[in-house]
Amino acid sequence: MARLIADTSLLISAERRGQTIESLVGDSDDLAIATVTAAEMLVGVELAGARHREARRAYVERMLEGLTIEDYTLEVAKAHALLLAHVRRTGRPRGVIDLIIAATAVARDRIVITGDRSGFEGLPGVSVSE
Repeated sequence: MARLIADTSLLISAERRGQTIESLVGDSDDLAIATVTAAEMLVGVELAGARHREARRAYVERMLEGLTIEDYTLEVAKAHALLLAHVRRTGRPRGVIDLIIAATAVARDRIVITGDRSGFEGLPGVSVSE
Protein backbone atom coordinates (compact mmCIF):
# COMPACT_ATOMS: atom_id res chain seq x y z
CA MET A 1 0.00 0.00 0.00
CA ALA A 2 1.36 3.38 -1.01
CA ARG A 3 0.64 6.48 1.07
CA LEU A 4 -0.05 9.19 -1.51
CA ILE A 5 -0.94 12.88 -1.51
CA ALA A 6 -2.39 14.40 -4.67
CA ASP A 7 -1.62 17.88 -5.85
CA THR A 8 -4.30 20.10 -7.34
CA SER A 9 -3.19 19.75 -10.97
CA LEU A 10 -3.78 16.00 -10.83
CA LEU A 11 -7.30 16.45 -9.46
CA ILE A 12 -8.21 19.12 -12.01
CA SER A 13 -6.94 16.90 -14.81
CA ALA A 14 -9.01 13.98 -13.50
CA GLU A 15 -12.11 16.17 -13.37
CA ARG A 16 -11.60 17.38 -16.93
CA ARG A 17 -11.23 13.77 -18.15
CA GLY A 18 -14.32 12.67 -16.22
CA GLN A 19 -12.29 10.31 -14.01
CA THR A 20 -13.14 9.36 -10.49
CA ILE A 21 -10.57 9.87 -7.76
CA GLU A 22 -10.44 6.10 -7.25
CA SER A 23 -9.29 5.61 -10.83
CA LEU A 24 -6.11 7.58 -10.15
CA VAL A 25 -4.59 5.09 -7.72
CA GLY A 26 -4.41 1.39 -6.98
CA ASP A 27 -7.08 -0.32 -4.92
CA SER A 28 -4.88 -0.64 -1.85
CA ASP A 29 -3.36 2.85 -2.00
CA ASP A 30 -4.11 5.44 0.68
CA LEU A 31 -4.79 8.75 -1.09
CA ALA A 32 -5.03 12.08 0.71
CA ILE A 33 -4.91 15.78 -0.09
CA ALA A 34 -3.57 18.74 1.84
CA THR A 35 -6.06 21.22 3.24
CA VAL A 36 -4.73 23.85 0.83
CA THR A 37 -5.63 21.55 -2.08
CA ALA A 38 -9.21 21.44 -0.82
CA ALA A 39 -9.19 25.25 -0.82
CA GLU A 40 -7.89 25.38 -4.39
CA MET A 41 -10.59 22.99 -5.57
CA LEU A 42 -13.27 25.04 -3.80
CA VAL A 43 -11.96 28.24 -5.44
CA GLY A 44 -12.42 26.46 -8.77
CA VAL A 45 -16.08 25.92 -7.89
CA GLU A 46 -16.54 29.59 -7.00
CA LEU A 47 -14.86 30.79 -10.20
CA ALA A 48 -16.66 28.38 -12.52
CA GLY A 49 -19.14 29.85 -14.93
CA ALA A 50 -22.82 29.31 -14.23
CA ARG A 51 -22.98 26.56 -16.86
CA HIS A 52 -20.36 24.37 -15.12
CA ARG A 53 -20.59 25.44 -11.48
CA GLU A 54 -23.05 22.81 -10.19
CA ALA A 55 -21.27 19.92 -11.92
CA ARG A 56 -17.94 21.13 -10.55
CA ARG A 57 -19.42 21.59 -7.08
CA ALA A 58 -20.79 18.02 -7.13
CA TYR A 59 -17.43 16.62 -8.28
CA VAL A 60 -15.49 18.52 -5.62
CA GLU A 61 -17.94 17.57 -2.86
CA ARG A 62 -17.67 13.85 -3.81
CA MET A 63 -13.90 14.17 -3.85
CA LEU A 64 -13.73 15.88 -0.46
CA GLU A 65 -16.06 13.30 1.11
CA GLY A 66 -13.97 10.40 -0.18
CA LEU A 67 -10.45 11.57 0.65
CA THR A 68 -8.41 11.98 3.78
CA ILE A 69 -7.64 15.68 4.20
CA GLU A 70 -4.33 16.32 5.93
CA ASP A 71 -4.38 19.44 8.10
CA TYR A 72 -1.67 22.10 8.31
CA THR A 73 -0.33 21.31 11.77
CA LEU A 74 2.78 22.38 13.66
CA GLU A 75 4.55 19.29 12.29
CA VAL A 76 3.66 20.37 8.74
CA ALA A 77 4.73 23.95 9.54
CA LYS A 78 8.16 22.71 10.63
CA ALA A 79 8.58 20.73 7.39
CA HIS A 80 7.34 23.78 5.46
CA ALA A 81 9.95 26.00 7.13
CA LEU A 82 12.75 23.57 6.21
CA LEU A 83 11.59 23.39 2.59
CA LEU A 84 11.13 27.14 2.31
CA ALA A 85 14.63 27.72 3.70
CA HIS A 86 15.99 25.16 1.22
CA VAL A 87 14.44 26.85 -1.82
CA ARG A 88 15.65 30.26 -0.67
CA ARG A 89 19.19 28.94 -0.16
CA THR A 90 19.26 27.21 -3.54
CA GLY A 91 17.67 30.11 -5.40
CA ARG A 92 15.07 27.85 -7.01
CA PRO A 93 11.71 29.28 -5.92
CA ARG A 94 8.59 27.14 -5.80
CA GLY A 95 4.94 27.99 -5.56
CA VAL A 96 3.60 28.57 -2.07
CA ILE A 97 0.91 25.93 -2.47
CA ASP A 98 3.34 23.35 -3.88
CA LEU A 99 5.58 23.87 -0.85
CA ILE A 100 2.67 23.36 1.53
CA ILE A 101 1.68 20.15 -0.27
CA ALA A 102 5.31 19.00 -0.20
CA ALA A 103 5.61 19.82 3.51
CA THR A 104 2.42 17.91 4.21
CA ALA A 105 3.83 14.94 2.30
CA VAL A 106 7.04 15.02 4.32
CA ALA A 107 5.28 15.38 7.67
CA ARG A 108 2.75 12.64 6.90
CA ASP A 109 5.18 10.28 5.11
CA ARG A 110 3.33 10.43 1.78
CA ILE A 111 4.42 10.41 -1.87
CA VAL A 112 3.30 13.39 -3.95
CA ILE A 113 1.42 12.38 -7.09
CA THR A 114 1.26 15.15 -9.64
CA GLY A 115 0.94 15.96 -13.29
CA ASP A 116 3.75 18.55 -12.90
CA ARG A 117 6.85 17.23 -11.16
CA SER A 118 8.74 20.54 -11.47
CA GLY A 119 7.16 22.00 -8.35
CA PHE A 120 8.33 19.10 -6.19
CA GLU A 121 11.50 17.58 -7.63
CA GLY A 122 14.71 18.22 -5.76
CA LEU A 123 13.03 19.08 -2.47
CA PRO A 124 14.69 17.26 0.42
CA GLY A 125 12.63 14.41 1.81
CA VAL A 126 9.93 14.70 -0.89
CA SER A 127 9.14 11.66 -3.04
CA VAL A 128 7.31 12.36 -6.29
CA SER A 129 5.37 10.14 -8.68
CA GLU A 130 3.15 10.71 -11.71
